[in-house]
Amino acid sequence: MKSTSMDIPVHDVAPLLEIHDYSLVWFAMFAVCVLVVSYGIVKKMGAIKKTKEVNERQKRYENLIHMDLTNPKKSAYSITQEASFFAQDNEQMQDAYKTLLAYLEAYKYTPNVEAMDKECLALYKAYCQMIVV
Repeated sequence: MKSTSMDIPVHDVAPLLEIHDYSLVWFAMFAVCVLVVSYGIVKKMGAIKKTKEVNERQKRYENLIHMDLTNPKKSAYSITQEASFFAQDNEQMQDAYKTLLAYLEAYKYTPNVEAMDKECLALYKAYCQMIVV
């Protein structure tokens, strides 16, 4: 049998080596880390927003119950503004707000107003007591 050049082994070229590829594993670990950090940030932002919302609610409630009622016209506008925040709580609060608003209309759109009557003050105090902080 005659040997050809194809049968002669090449000694100057190294055989192919298996290279382990861990890039998919590294990418998966990186993705998990990013998800964990993102989840933590979202939870922290949610807690901050909730705390801020509670503080805003408490602040508006304090403004509403400590309203200066000496100037009825200005008080009527201020009560309307602050009370509208709590009117969104439930239907009962909406109804109470509409009733209070009807009584405050007389003080808002008249040039010279007298002190608030007892019925309007009673509605105002009842509305303040209905608020859950």
